[in-house]
Amino acid sequence: MEKSTGRYTGESLREFAAAVLQRLEVPAEDAAVVADSLVRADLEGHVGHGISRLPIYAKRLREGRITAWPQMKFDRAGAVLRVDGGNGLGQAVSVRALEAALPITRELGVAAVFIRGSNHFGTAAYLCQKAAKHELASIIMTNSPPGIPPWGGKAAFFGTNPVAFGLPAGPDRPPIVADLSSSVAARGKIILADKLGQTIPEGWAIDREGNPTTDAAQALQGAVLPVGGAKGYALALAVEAFSGILTQAAFGPHVANLYKDGDGPANVGHVLLLFRLENWLGMEGYYESIRQFIEEIKEVPRISGAGEILIPGERRHRAWTDNLQDGVAVAANVRLELEELAREAGVSFPASVGGQQPEHGGAL
Repeated sequence: MEKSTGRYTGESLREFAAAVLQRLEVPAEDAAVVADSLVRADLEGHVGHGISRLPIYAKRLREGRITAWPQMKFDRAGAVLRVDGGNGLGQAVSVRALEAALPITRELGVAAVFIRGSNHFGTAAYLCQKAAKHELASIIMTNSPPGIPPWGGKAAFFGTNPVAFGLPAGPDRPPIVADLSSSVAARGKIILADKLGQTIPEGWAIDREGNPTTDAAQALQGAVLPVGGAKGYALALAVEAFSGILTQAAFGPHVANLYKDGDGPANVGHVLLLFRLENWLGMEGYYESIRQFIEEIKEVPRISGAGEILIPGERRHRAWTDNLQDGVAVAANVRLELEELAREAGVSFPASVGGQQPEHGGAL
């Protein structure tokens, strides 16, 4: 009989994910970043980029399709930092690149980071949040394996290609974070729906023949539709050009799919545009303006039946706060995968909140 969904503390899941990655020879600092990114996504309710991704990361690390200990290369030209990620885990590569760009932002006020040779980096919001802690505004984008057709086409060409905008809002407020996929829905949601045997909503995807489908498996064989029709296609194209062409990473159908057996290194490209506000704005005045900006948005008269007006990133922050207290819900199918991964790695899978410790053991 299938086990029921359980809840786990964020800290226990982070420790578990980091332990698995370290058993696969990922450096402790990189493992901590990747684990934090995955679990942060779960805490914020974005489970498609959460710990359900850990088993495929582990599989590709074992195979060598992702490099556990990447030899990253950095090449600066003025405000531009070019980075070769060495085929490392995307979260670790992008956070290291962000940290390497901090001295440039202090010097010039801006830094443009172009990264090639990387992999899936989780949510773009995670990097916006990191940047905001340094009082940086940010624009973050990445390409990904083909998921969206060009407008009028039926075969996937562009990735679902998110772009995120981050603005610090003050020491007592969560940052403004608008994290937008170029597709109607993030492909990670469809991957998770397929894993859980669930259907997807109408209007999300087409099958390989171009017909609308609610079957997640058929959608993964076909294409995800762009958000806003032709406008979403244009957005996907722009992100693809920045992330694939300007970085000299792979683009379009040349980006390898993490979930496809037999593919080579993904060679995903990321772009981080960072703005140190203090270089041209007084932070006290900026925070006063952003406070007024937020308050006046929330005071806009609402249509009948509408709830509270939320600022981008606010729902994410509230979910994070709630789940820190209540624990992260891990679906039964995902938990079974994680328990198997724990046995393979010879590490402990955490006990659920108020639950029992599963059996574990074995070795890679």
